[in-house]
Amino acid sequence: MDIGLLWHDGGSADLAGTLAQAAKRYRDRFGNPPNVCYVHPTLLPDGDRKVNGILVRSSARVLRHHFWLGQEKVEQPTV
Repeated sequence: MDIGLLWHDGGSADLAGTLAQAAKRYRDRFGNPPNVCYVHPTLLPDGDRKVNGILVRSSARVLRHHFWLGQEKVEQPTV
């Protein structure tokens, strides 16, 4: 991820709602929607998942109640 947005949430239990707000801010600021969001591992006890079309991954580098959104480049398979 080259450019990202760090979003702080006060501990809301609504992951989808918080992610939608953060994604809107990302789109407003950078002009494109994010495709990945990193969160603290305690927020994803069952592993990575897609929420609102965004891949949500856990990372121990992200503090609790923080969301790190951005665009990861999708590598095209070589032929």
